[in-house]
Amino acid sequence: MSDWGPVFVATVLFVLLTPGMLFQVPGSHGCVEFGNFQTSGASILIHSLLYFALIGIFLLVIKVHLYIY
Repeated sequence: MSDWGPVFVATVLFVLLTPGMLFQVPGSHGCVEFGNFQTSGASILIHSLLYFALIGIFLLVIKVHLYIY
């Protein structure tokens, strides 16, 4: 029996927090921009910190588990 929870959470967060795909913090013209498909060094840093914090919360605090038989 395999635990697919961490794989699923990491994949979903990676797709959602890709800079420029859904949103970008900080944006080039404002604090937040939505769907501009551009990125910068600062936004990569912010999004990677958000990814690390959220994956830590979901995997260590909430302990998400998904078992596929």
